[in-house]
Amino acid sequence: MTRAVPVLASAAALAASCAPVGAQSRPQRTALHDYRVVTVAAGLEVPWSIAFLPDGDILVTERAGRLRVIRDGELVPDPVPGIPAVVARGQGGLMDVVPHPAFASNRTIYLSYSKPVPELGRTGTTAVIRGTFENDRFTFLDEVFEAVSRGNGHYGCRLAFDADGYLYLSVGDRQVPPRGDLAAHPAQDLSDHHGVIVRLHDDGGVPEDNPFVGREGARPEIWSYGHRNPQGLAVHPETGAVWLTEHGPRGGDEVNVSTPGGNYGWPVIGYGVNYRGGTAIHASTHAEGMEQPLHYWVPSIGVSGLTFYTGDKFPKWRGNLFAGGLTGRRIDRLTIEDGRVVASETVFSGMGRVRDVREGPDGYIYVALEARGGGKTPIVRLEPAG
Repeated sequence: MTRAVPVLASAAALAASCAPVGAQSRPQRTALHDYRVVTVAAGLEVPWSIAFLPDGDILVTERAGRLRVIRDGELVPDPVPGIPAVVARGQGGLMDVVPHPAFASNRTIYLSYSKPVPELGRTGTTAVIRGTFENDRFTFLDEVFEAVSRGNGHYGCRLAFDADGYLYLSVGDRQVPPRGDLAAHPAQDLSDHHGVIVRLHDDGGVPEDNPFVGREGARPEIWSYGHRNPQGLAVHPETGAVWLTEHGPRGGDEVNVSTPGGNYGWPVIGYGVNYRGGTAIHASTHAEGMEQPLHYWVPSIGVSGLTFYTGDKFPKWRGNLFAGGLTGRRIDRLTIEDGRVVASETVFSGMGRVRDVREGPDGYIYVALEARGGGKTPIVRLEPAG
């Protein structure tokens, strides 16, 4: 584990969440770059994910079930019609949005959400759909994936395409409590989708080289398992490896690289404790056949969006991994060398719960902020200062 060095936000930065569009903070200092916080669009309610389209539009999901468009620096007043009903309660709602790699020609986007399923009661399950986004309208095409899982929160719901066009998605453990035989927890059971990374073709088909194809009793969609609640997913721009951040309990948020067939140990191993009383959860921190995290946070930061930086606006940050934090209300910059996390620095803090962090096509870093209690918050971006 490496420890972060916090950067305290200035009063101007703290006020940016309610500032006019285009308002800037005073310069914020970090080890390698100084930046300003610039408001991109204000007035969003629990924004969950940001996606960029080739024509310059920015799509933003609101957890309540709305897809919004930012165009020419303004939030389009009306939500995009055609979005299906979502379970908008607790941790559920409309979550990730990702364009198809060939969006410029097929106009297809993918949405993940908590899908209402009558037999599952009020919580539903994780699902992914695709549809066309054209003339500011979403037209449903088909359902790509529906998880076999049940529980309360921990839907996962992050999406990412790799360079070969495979779609990866996360499903959380649905808050099934770890009791008794930890190895019997659903996140250790390949017959369902609790606590997994899934790998699919863009139409929802299962690739033949997935690690559990042909194994009796295993779901062939599963790429890796033993996860708790992966809320960050990013593909390394050079190696193509799938990196993720996942929530630990009280302590033990993790950075992992998802490998085919890998078991990441929840709840058998880990670095956290029970929320109440701080009592032990795990059998140990290590076990044969279970992967160790590349980095972990104690205390937890409540990991959220994740992105590799590849742009030219912050050249000394190129190749670094940026991880958002909800409870930590921050973004950490992780330095990667030879596939290992060797250092971390908190580069953004104090402006609200960070729900998503993305590199934009312009090389700036965009951040979706969430106010406690669901109030209106902005999308901001980090721009070089000085």
